Amino acid sequence: MSILVGILGIIVTIAISFLLSNDKKRINYRAIIVLFVLEFIVALIMFKTTVGLKIVEATSNGVSNVLNYGYEGVNFVTGGLVPEGGSVFFINVLMLIIFTSTLLSLLTHIKVLPLAIKYIGGALAKITGLSKVVTFNSINSIFFGQSESLIAIKSHLDSMNANKLFIVCTSAMASVSASIMGAYMEMIPPQFVLAAMILNALSALIIATLVAPISKEEDETINVKDVSNTNSVFGAISAGALDGGRVALIVAAMLVAYVGLLALIDGFFTSVFGIGFTGILGYIFAPVAWIMGIPVSEIVTAGSVMGTKLAANEFVAMLQFQPLIGELSEKTVGIVSTFLVSFANFSSIGIIAGSIQAINAKKADIVAKFGLKMLLTATLASILTATIVGLFL
Repeated sequence: MSILVGILGIIVTIAISFLLSNDKKRINYRAIIVLFVLEFIVALIMFKTTVGLKIVEATSNGVSNVLNYGYEGVNFVTGGLVPEGGSVFFINVLMLIIFTSTLLSLLTHIKVLPLAIKYIGGALAKITGLSKVVTFNSINSIFFGQSESLIAIKSHLDSMNANKLFIVCTSAMASVSASIMGAYMEMIPPQFVLAAMILNALSALIIATLVAPISKEEDETINVKDVSNTNSVFGAISAGALDGGRVALIVAAMLVAYVGLLALIDGFFTSVFGIGFTGILGYIFAPVAWIMGIPVSEIVTAGSVMGTKLAANEFVAMLQFQPLIGELSEKTVGIVSTFLVSFANFSSIGIIAGSIQAINAKKADIVAKFGLKMLLTATLASILTATIVGLFL
């Protein structure tokens, strides 16, 4: 029954995207079908084949082992501040972002990531018939944050029409940065973080190209030099460490603000209405949780977490979700965990608009106008990814 509901959820998600489309006659159905097939193949391999399960397990373990080296640096700086067996979120989770950001910067400088992204994106463009810039940006968004992924295609922004600009911005919002992947893995099951990072790139293309169809442009060229601006290995290490430190501090500041405000709002709603704000969000998002395949007995709990993610951000939602994981079914944990791994929330509208303003001021007004539609589209992409994952659990 849950599989049938999940299939219904996919149909509803695609139907809503079709209704939102601004040019239904130009929809590239070939690209959408190919992307769907790829997404189902990836999910099937990851969750239903022995080889896939072993690859996911090995990748998760490999990432964990690499992160353990990062903890050497964290412990050197903060040793003794955390009691034995204790945990301080900023130290145990957020400071790890500095290490992962440094690794990402180093791999970018030596051109390992840019070349892989270029050729994977090029192959995706060839089999789907989509623009090379769009597919490059989609794969690039798996590894880099919203601002960084847009900087990598800055030379193409001038020639972009509104639809193409919508797609690249939506891809950036529907993704997450690999630099904070380790932090996510400390809070939710690693296999769903890995799945979401890959599948969100495909889901974002499916939904965004339905909403804002584009035609392929043959003369597009991708310059990997735009991805990195560091001049040496040591410069890359320093830049990555400083960027990671800024991200860690920004996330910490946002968590102080959002967690505190949510607690205040929750207290107000409880005293006035007898139910907290997050509880109300649970009932609002319960139908969405249901069509994603979550058992009826858990849809309010799941809806509350999903609503928190949209209203605040993924970190706040993961902190809310973490203590509930042991009490929920595997299916619910998988679907909700996958849904949470994206930047799709209200604050991201400002981040992306600000990034475009800094890179290409002429395009900033266009982005600001479709901000809410972009958030809805990115959220639909997260719903699609999580629903597909749920079919294989």
